[in-house]
Amino acid sequence: MNERVTLFGCNIDNVSMEETLALVEGFVRARRPHQHVVVNVDKLVKASRDEDLRRIINACDLVNVDGMPVVWASRLLGKPLKERVAGIDLFEALMGRAADKGWRVFLLGARPDVVREVAATYARRYPGLVLAGVRDGYWQGEDAEAGVVRQVRDSRADLLFVAISSPRKEQFLGLYQAEMRIPFAMGVGGSFDVATGRVKRAPAWMQTAGLEWFFRFLQEPRRMFRRYFIDDMAFIWLVIKEAARTNK
Repeated sequence: MNERVTLFGCNIDNVSMEETLALVEGFVRARRPHQHVVVNVDKLVKASRDEDLRRIINACDLVNVDGMPVVWASRLLGKPLKERVAGIDLFEALMGRAADKGWRVFLLGARPDVVREVAATYARRYPGLVLAGVRDGYWQGEDAEAGVVRQVRDSRADLLFVAISSPRKEQFLGLYQAEMRIPFAMGVGGSFDVATGRVKRAPAWMQTAGLEWFFRFLQEPRRMFRRYFIDDMAFIWLVIKEAARTNK
């Protein structure tokens, strides 16, 4: 069993990148459906206000932390996490491993042109990659959603990457992962945009310094201002409250 750390009401696996990859390999061998999630400042703030999202996170088989501020908070609170396992880094590593091991990959989400470009990019990078399916993230209504679920299930994929926004991707996987029967399903948020170069990744020093969010803000200030400078400021209050509980 993995060591789990509870922070802000969410259970997080205290594992490194290499340990995470080993766990995913075990999930694929087991053939049972497993759901993965990464939590960062924004998702923890959302989960603190959304009981359903918090329930979905805590029901996931593997929960990684994506964001240095959360790692720093874990140390401050006496529950130190080993390291940050960024969603984009895990996605990249798993695409390479899928090609090496012959795992079937399904890419779901983003605009049609974006997801097609992601598929073409990784097919070129990894000639042995098996794409079980490619589908954009735009559908409406229960019938259309049921069709997406059938398409994923019938693909017999080993890995499913879902690039739609939070909390919709967590809710989608929480509802349908058992039916789709994918050994490992992961929400990847905006990773498809990063993979295609539409969104640039912060330099390594900014990632290490916990400033990747600021680099992201500089690329889309109007879109990201509210998230980073209003909504996510609630994380400071979450840390204060958690520290007060810990020191009682």
